Amino acid sequence: MENIALIESFSEFKDDKLIDRVTLMAILEDVFRNALKKKYGEDDNFDIIVNPDKGDLEIWRNRIVVADGEVEDSNREISLTQARKIEPDFEVGEDVSEEVKLVDLGRRAILALRQNLISKIHEHDNTNIYKQFKDLEGEIYTAEVHHIRHRAIILLDDEGNEIVLPKDRQIPSDFFRKGENVRGIIESVELKGNKPTIIMSRTAPGFLEKLFEQEIPEVFDGLITIKKVVRVPGEKAKVAVDSYDDRIDPVGACVGMKGSRIHSIVRELGNENIDVINFTNNEQLFITRALSPAKITSIKMDEEARTAEVMLKPEEVSKAIGRGGHNIRLAGQLTGYEIDVYREGVEEDVELKEFTDEIEDWVIAEFSKIGLDTAKAVLEQDVDDLVRRTDLEEETIKDVMSVLRSEFEE
Repeated sequence: MENIALIESFSEFKDDKLIDRVTLMAILEDVFRNALKKKYGEDDNFDIIVNPDKGDLEIWRNRIVVADGEVEDSNREISLTQARKIEPDFEVGEDVSEEVKLVDLGRRAILALRQNLISKIHEHDNTNIYKQFKDLEGEIYTAEVHHIRHRAIILLDDEGNEIVLPKDRQIPSDFFRKGENVRGIIESVELKGNKPTIIMSRTAPGFLEKLFEQEIPEVFDGLITIKKVVRVPGEKAKVAVDSYDDRIDPVGACVGMKGSRIHSIVRELGNENIDVINFTNNEQLFITRALSPAKITSIKMDEEARTAEVMLKPEEVSKAIGRGGHNIRLAGQLTGYEIDVYREGVEEDVELKEFTDEIEDWVIAEFSKIGLDTAKAVLEQDVDDLVRRTDLEEETIKDVMSVLRSEFEE
């Protein structure tokens, strides 16, 4: 293989990866210096001249002329007789520069050099990809479904970069086909070995926040600020918004007339129910708004313990708790308070944890997951509805209700 042929093969990588000229020269010189070290033991007496624009490369070895029979280091010294074969007028003590052809390195060295070249190109390419996507962390990105696996979907962008959308970062209702475009945020970028691993997420609160920026001009322009986003992906979300301009209604601007502005976001998230709430520094008012659509009668707060006891009319309790307990749980995450719901006019009630002698802890935990922490809260529910909302069997629920009723009959 001639010098020119190797450079031409290198140019193919250059054109494909768009490596700049300075980087190209640095990589090429580094690769050849490694080859020279393996062949001659050192490389500091070699000059490498790279001209990627013309597609040529020259390697020159510099040695000192010594008298015949006095050569001690054949890499750095050359005998007078050998020197005069290059130029007949060389004398002892002079410097000799002799061009080294690739063929002089040997066939194996040339093959190894090419492999090293390819490796360096890929390493450079991967470093650039890592830097590019590291800067995109937290931003929305679109890529095409390339391969569907059990635990993840593999996406490719327009430049052929591979992006992973794990199963647990997909909205439960997500269903994608090969060739379909997918939007999400770049959640993390890591270098594993020399290869970057790019993780996309559609479940992160940041994805919803970025969708607001894309779809609602006032958010994009900074007229409306998103204070906090909490989600149960695909089910329900709460978004606290604020504006420094008193003329703007942040909730109205985000939702739009009859939900027109937020509709595309809801559709993107698999019909996720999105509550947009006006932010306020008044924590009592903020909790009241966060528990919407329930109407609250009164609140007793402990700011130090970050707890709130909320009193509601019996018909408002289920609204406050929400399907699957999502509403009360998200309200707590949004406000930073642990919220307990109490029914107005109900004087006696017993917490479920008081029945641990008769009801197993994991059963009590199942009721707590959907916001039912007291005996009467459970007894007010429909058995079929509880079967649907929990992982409990109908017989288990009926047994629990029997135990709870006996408490009030005594």
